[in-house]
Amino acid sequence: MSQPINRVFELLDTSIAKYNKPDVFASKIKGEWHRLTANDFLQAINQLSLGLLSIGIEKDDKIAVISESRPEWNIVDFAIQQVGAIGVPLYPNITVDDYSYIFNDASIKLVFVGDADLLKKAQEAAKEAPSVQEIYCFDKIVGNNYWKEILEKANSKDGEKLESIKQGIRTDDLLTIIYTSGTTGNPKGVMLSHRNLISNFESCRDNFPIDETCRALSFLPLNHVYERMVLYLYMSKGMSIYYAQNMATIADDLRDVQPHIFTTVPRLLEKVYDKIVAKGYELSGLKRRIFLWALDLGLKYDPNQEFGAWYSFQLKWARKLVFSKWQEALGGNIRMICSGAAALQPRLARVFWAAGIPVSEGYGMTETSPVIATNRVMPLDLRIGTVGPIIDGTTVKIAEDGEILVKGPNVMLGYYNKPELTKEVIDHDGWLHTGDIGKLEEGKYLKITDRKKEIFKTSGGKYVAPQVLENKMKESVYIEQMMVVGESQKFPAALIIPEFVSLREWCKSQGIAYTSDAEMIKNQQVLKLIFGEIARFNKEFASYEQVKKFTLLSNPWTVEGGEITPTLKPKRKAIMAKYKDVIDRMYE
Repeated sequence: MSQPINRVFELLDTSIAKYNKPDVFASKIKGEWHRLTANDFLQAINQLSLGLLSIGIEKDDKIAVISESRPEWNIVDFAIQQVGAIGVPLYPNITVDDYSYIFNDASIKLVFVGDADLLKKAQEAAKEAPSVQEIYCFDKIVGNNYWKEILEKANSKDGEKLESIKQGIRTDDLLTIIYTSGTTGNPKGVMLSHRNLISNFESCRDNFPIDETCRALSFLPLNHVYERMVLYLYMSKGMSIYYAQNMATIADDLRDVQPHIFTTVPRLLEKVYDKIVAKGYELSGLKRRIFLWALDLGLKYDPNQEFGAWYSFQLKWARKLVFSKWQEALGGNIRMICSGAAALQPRLARVFWAAGIPVSEGYGMTETSPVIATNRVMPLDLRIGTVGPIIDGTTVKIAEDGEILVKGPNVMLGYYNKPELTKEVIDHDGWLHTGDIGKLEEGKYLKITDRKKEIFKTSGGKYVAPQVLENKMKESVYIEQMMVVGESQKFPAALIIPEFVSLREWCKSQGIAYTSDAEMIKNQQVLKLIFGEIARFNKEFASYEQVKKFTLLSNPWTVEGGEITPTLKPKRKAIMAKYKDVIDRMYE
């Protein structure tokens, strides 16, 4: 157990220096893995801290960081902490208008960016933000500020001043402002303290079956509070952290790094599963039958149940013949995959557990630093289809209308510059109103059923929870994205983007010539396939909840297109506005 800390930057002494790893962080540059030693990491942080003081950064100044995941991000993060400034990490893929809004709302003084493209966006945004004094880039670009120029300005004479500043920082001081993407309106700045983040990773630490001998692969954005909190947790355990190059290289990076753990969103696991299944269907003869037999076994699995000697015997052979290849594809060392940010389809949890790859689904929000509940892998304490037990130190209660309320040391200080909005979500008794609807199964395991504001009422007066329908129907290998509509209408309908990789394989198996995505969504046999999938899942819902009509769309919803948030949640109002004519036609 690591030594208790009160400020996040104390991890540098209690963990980074203690374990003295040769590869605290690693990133791949031009095909080569570059490893950062503990000593180099600590030296760079301290030098940058002194450099920030020399250029006039003071306590509570706001510093933005806009970059893909890389070790420089972590160096800047800790240097900002040590001088008492406030880090404001931003998504690399949001708009220039969003950057301008945040620069002004937080009175950003200094900006760090990753590369030339982000530099250009930040420079454009800064034209409308007079508080921004300088922008520094992690990549060396001629004619622009290079981040190491600040290190060169470090003055060793400021060492005592730096130590004095560090000593004066309190555990309840503001550590960071994280702007939530939001499905409506401008982003909100969530204020989190040192205590918020520390309480969260200390409450979750013993749920992770890892130690100082382990490696983690990181590919979720570091400005997302979950990945950031988990990285602090990894550091507290003395682990090595390797950054994936990008989402397209994850398969290669997994083989290279052979990690023991990684965090992900369900969509990535869905893509891994769909790719495996698509390849399985390409097999023929005995190999195909063995694959389908193993897959069928896996889809029935539950780590909490005993299935008897015959099932166990079959599963042993399925793991040897089929699932061992899944493990190899993930590097061969996986002890745990952490899934969050959206609902994980139960079938995926079952089949990965059957393959000997433990998946832990959790739940939280930026406002709770972020974890509220999580399934445990070792010792086993989970229920598939739930987000697990509440973490230690946090209290949850279910309001009369089903809303999940939270209280604990992980609850935010409030929204920056928005005291009235803070009062709306944190009541006078200190309960944070999450906006999510849920229940406690067996009095212990939290199950999320919907978003409070997304439940709609049909013209017949019946309430429909769209997320429940969407999550269930996305279990189909042929449905990638889906949004259920129907406010004040006679029945629910849906906009659907097919999973085109699986659809191509299906068309091939049916002897249907595949032309283009835009043409295939009009194909009568494809429409009949999707209709059959919808009808299959509709049976699990009451008549008034069932999707009666749907429209297929050929273009996936993206962050850049404005249809989803950076955490892949649908912006329902934006989608409904964009496809108003399509939706209206379904109700004509």
